[in-house]
Amino acid sequence: MSVTPKTTQDVAQLIDANLDRAREGLRVIEDWSRFGLNNKEFVISLKDWRQQLGQHHYEFYKKARSTRTDKGAGLEHPAQLNRCEPKEVVAANFARVQEALRVLEEFCRIIHPELSKISANIRYKIYDLEIDILKASNYSNRISKIKNCKLCLITKPHPQLIETISLALKAGVKMIQFRCKEGADSDNIELAQKIASACKSHDSLFIINDRLDIALATDADGIHLGQKDIPIEIARKLIGPEKIIGISTHSLKQIKVAENQACDYLGVGPIYKTSSKPKEKSLGVDFLKKIAHQIKTPWFAIGGINKVTISEINSLGVRRVALINAIMNSEDPYSASRDLLEKIK
Repeated sequence: MSVTPKTTQDVAQLIDANLDRAREGLRVIEDWSRFGLNNKEFVISLKDWRQQLGQHHYEFYKKARSTRTDKGAGLEHPAQLNRCEPKEVVAANFARVQEALRVLEEFCRIIHPELSKISANIRYKIYDLEIDILKASNYSNRISKIKNCKLCLITKPHPQLIETISLALKAGVKMIQFRCKEGADSDNIELAQKIASACKSHDSLFIINDRLDIALATDADGIHLGQKDIPIEIARKLIGPEKIIGISTHSLKQIKVAENQACDYLGVGPIYKTSSKPKEKSLGVDFLKKIAHQIKTPWFAIGGINKVTISEINSLGVRRVALINAIMNSEDPYSASRDLLEKIK
């Protein structure tokens, strides 16, 4: 049964304002969790916290409300106009909720101890949830980039590696996979850091091939694994929930296994004979006809794809390709990248 707290009009008005702030902020975060992240667990927690606060938002507090005499009503800050992305809106509302809960905790400690206790409890939980939602948002953003990516450039040793990658990124390539199978680890880490920086400046994904340690050391967006590499479930435990994991597949069976293991994207190939892996048997375009509309996970065709073959596989429904030589061996990586991207419809 609700009991009207014994307090002054001004304190009641303050409590009402902060209950509104906290509940409104929680609703913003809840809706992002529901529609942006599609995360039921987040929604359940946030809804429960809103309800707890709502049950203690007594009529006495609401009657103290006076927007007409409130000198702070309607005040805005220039920073509010700079929130261009959902994650910035969500972050701002986390701060709003945390601040409001702290005010409630302090001012309700004597006059409304139950609300003070509830506010403190939610505040501590919201700190952890903010990290979880930040990670989930980062993961969601990376998945969105994968879905919208047309071309992944896989690197190979090159005397002008960084310059070649930078030109490809400038041309519109949205994903770089760094193969670091040769050379000293210290050199590869240095190269990876430079590539990561270039990718970040072009809002493109940076993936490490095979080397989970280097992916972790350089805060890569994810890792690409082969069939004989570390299992996906172990890689996920090590790399965390916000990173993406891709895997190479060479048959329909391997594709189905990878999808059941919840990898984030697939490499399917080799489609054509390729000098990068001359001993591997090519799958051929007939294989693409068979599987093009069966795969639910975002996937990239790979192997022997160049400015000639790319049009053929695109006509079969392939919307993402991964390649090496067509760009890495080009005398003009920028133009080569642009030409390839224009052929993917």
